[in-house]
Amino acid sequence: MAAYTTIDDPEAYFQIKTYTGNGSTPSITLDGDTDMQPDVVWIKNRDASGDSHCFFDSVRGATKEMHVELEAAETTDADTLTSFDSDGFALGADVQVNTNTEKYVAWCWKESATAGFDIVQFTGAGAGTVSHSLSAVPHVYIVKCKDASKPWSVYHHKNTAAPETDKLSLHATDATYDSNAYWNDTAPTSSVFSVGHTADVSADGNVFMTYLWRSVQGFSSMGSYIGNGNADGTFVYTGFRPAWVIIKRTDSTTGADWIIMDNKRNTYNPVKGRLRSNLDSDEDSPVDFCDFLSNGLKMRDSSTTTNTSGGTYVYMAFAEAPFVNSNGVPCNAR
Repeated sequence: MAAYTTIDDPEAYFQIKTYTGNGSTPSITLDGDTDMQPDVVWIKNRDASGDSHCFFDSVRGATKEMHVELEAAETTDADTLTSFDSDGFALGADVQVNTNTEKYVAWCWKESATAGFDIVQFTGAGAGTVSHSLSAVPHVYIVKCKDASKPWSVYHHKNTAAPETDKLSLHATDATYDSNAYWNDTAPTSSVFSVGHTADVSADGNVFMTYLWRSVQGFSSMGSYIGNGNADGTFVYTGFRPAWVIIKRTDSTTGADWIIMDNKRNTYNPVKGRLRSNLDSDEDSPVDFCDFLSNGLKMRDSSTTTNTSGGTYVYMAFAEAPFVNSNGVPCNAR
């Protein structure tokens, strides 16, 4: 399995920022050695339950937020994210993103076909195809209506043997839902993805946002694995040292939260800090949850959310550093 990459500098396309709120109007500068103007900023309060996951993108524009754990439509709040800057973003004083002395994390992506990320806005018109600009087949995409209350519908190419008929919900603990109403029983191509007849993804006249990713060797990985229910847990090869991982159990609603881990809230192994995209709860820290390794991740407990025996899981991960860079130099472990 080749470990070389075309992206030696993951910070050019994905960065994580932890910060402490000041209740004022700060400019937040990303920590990476490479400047990056983000196109998506996803912010979560780590200290307080009740504060939503706030999701912003450059296509809809600053101050336009959607809440990941809710089906609610987009809202405009001039006191949230106020601009996408050349190396970060600026904030207002809204408590969801900037309560004084409380801790936050922001996950930031730059739109780039090279890095396998595209943002598409389209108007619903029933079942059909929508063009994208990845120039490759997407492996994961999330469709969300911005002007009406509808689900965060997720396509994942490893979600069962027939993913074009199966849907997950980023805001919920639902198991895989088998229906051709979402993806029209049609696999995506290098130029289009398909939506079905359900109003959740194609209601006539509604405006929908779609966030599409593909796996890029050494930078991103979108796959699946089977849990073993053992503290000496399942190893998941990614081809890089992870910076950010989201995992979802797909075969059951038991322990089926969307678990988010990253290397800024946990700078050494084991990785313990969990947030959940389906809940507005604060961060929790189970014991010996997971290790981030130079070439993947290894589960360190038998939690139903990530490693129950025989459980099926899908994940999406982005790199801190490739396992081997384009010059053949290997990455160190943490």
